[in-house]
Amino acid sequence: MRYADGPTAEAEVHIEASPARVWDLVTDIELPARFSPEFQGATWLDGAVGAELGARFVGRNRHPAIGEWETTSVVVACDRERVLSWAVGEADDPAATWRFELTPDGDGTRLRQWVRMGPAPSGLSMAIAARPDKEEKIIANRQLEHAANMRKTLEGIKALAEGRDC
Repeated sequence: MRYADGPTAEAEVHIEASPARVWDLVTDIELPARFSPEFQGATWLDGAVGAELGARFVGRNRHPAIGEWETTSVVVACDRERVLSWAVGEADDPAATWRFELTPDGDGTRLRQWVRMGPAPSGLSMAIAARPDKEEKIIANRQLEHAANMRKTLEGIKALAEGRDC
């Protein structure tokens, strides 16, 4: 897989809670910082107080190989109790696009988190530029990291939605 192909990663979980309950947790942009070792938190910008189409936020991240950095993202899809998606950087040329999808599933909710890397340059692009012969390995490692972080986040959301300690 090449960066130009828009590599993806995803994770999903079944939650014994209503889409409304899961939505409240998914749209708390600070919440994933409790579970992901990389994502450190976020702050709404421009007076936004919650998830809505066009709202912007700054996210803070940390990775042992890269250090700390911030990104500005914009909400590009917000369909209550169904979809929340944001583009990192420019909406029409993002460095990455992230997405939560909620689907009613019996008495609960199927929650899926997904990311597509690119097409705009990102920190991953810099790693690839430094070692172009290792592009596929660099991408595969990043996909594994993203999937592991998403699983941790989804398991944390599941525990909270189901009223369990986490």
